[in-house]
Amino acid sequence: MKVIILLGDGMSDIAYNELGNKSPLQYAATPNMDFMAQHGQVGLAHTVPAGLPPGSDVANLSVFGYDPRTCYTGRSPLEAISMGVDLGPDDVAFRMNLVTLKPQGSSIYMQDFSAGHISTAEARELVDTLQKELGNSEIEFHSGVGYRHLMVWRGGKDGMRTTPPHDISGKAILDSLPRGDGAEVLNNIMNHSQMVLHNHPINVKRKEEGNQPANSVWLWGHGKTPRIETYREKYGLTGAVISAVDLIKGIGICAGLDIIHVEGATGYIDTNYLGKGQAALAALEDHDFVYVHVEAPDEASHEGIMQHKLQAIADFDRQVVGTVLEGIRKFGDYAILCMPDHPTPVKLMTHTSDPVPFVIYRGGAEEGNGAVSYDEFQAKGTGLVVEGHLLLSQLLS
Repeated sequence: MKVIILLGDGMSDIAYNELGNKSPLQYAATPNMDFMAQHGQVGLAHTVPAGLPPGSDVANLSVFGYDPRTCYTGRSPLEAISMGVDLGPDDVAFRMNLVTLKPQGSSIYMQDFSAGHISTAEARELVDTLQKELGNSEIEFHSGVGYRHLMVWRGGKDGMRTTPPHDISGKAILDSLPRGDGAEVLNNIMNHSQMVLHNHPINVKRKEEGNQPANSVWLWGHGKTPRIETYREKYGLTGAVISAVDLIKGIGICAGLDIIHVEGATGYIDTNYLGKGQAALAALEDHDFVYVHVEAPDEASHEGIMQHKLQAIADFDRQVVGTVLEGIRKFGDYAILCMPDHPTPVKLMTHTSDPVPFVIYRGGAEEGNGAVSYDEFQAKGTGLVVEGHLLLSQLLS
């Protein structure tokens, strides 16, 4: 049997008056997900266990079939694995966003958690400069993709509390700065980064062109290397992962899965949706399992742009889900799980821990469980509720 997971990051949401009291999933054009809902099993999944943060790290671990309560150590160690950065047992990795901070009155605000979605090429120059000016035997800066980068504290501390920058968009940063044991080191690095980046040629050019400058780093999502069973050990499967995001690739590498690069996969609304769908079908030729992750709906939600989210959901349905649904039939025996990892309401511009709708569709299935479309409210109406980390076992059964 061929098994595939199609994940639209942050697709789940709430109802809005401007959408006719519908959620984005209800409002957007999603004929392919609706078809699977009518002929498959629809329900709600709890992907974020109580007491854990509602991040993509925790939620995607659940969808991958791992219980985050037993293996979650933080977001950034997974990203470090994807980036090929080796961590010793006492080393701590931190996600490092390039951000735009804006002084206003006596406060400093988080103007843009992505520095205007700075390009990878521009960001690499900035991170290289940070390494040259601030790096040492303990602190290392590693460039990633777009605004997403990595800082490693060799032999560092990991007991501090940090805040994701997308949680404080448009808000004053003072109450969200790192706190606790080791926080002074992080705050010093963030302050010194502002001096390094302020008049950097990349930022001078960005401001001249009317773009947001990357005038600071923001450190969060820290942790040490996790221990995760591979898919071959846990499920007896070979598999592959398709994503533009280092976090998802890192989980895949820990799980012993192959990482497939898709040209034009950006982690944004301009990503190569069709290429991901086609690459997934090609991967199924010699793999049992493929995990396809699309970041675009989540990014649109963090920006608070409803039209972008609606377009991202429609593009995901047409070019990823539709492509896979049509092409997978040749394999005969197959199962598809389609879902988000967590809700990211446009109104809130950040994640919540509410359960998310899922649909399982199997080749040749004709009977559904009562849903007429794929959305949060139809999923609730079926009465089917499961723990997120058990979904993969259900998919394989």
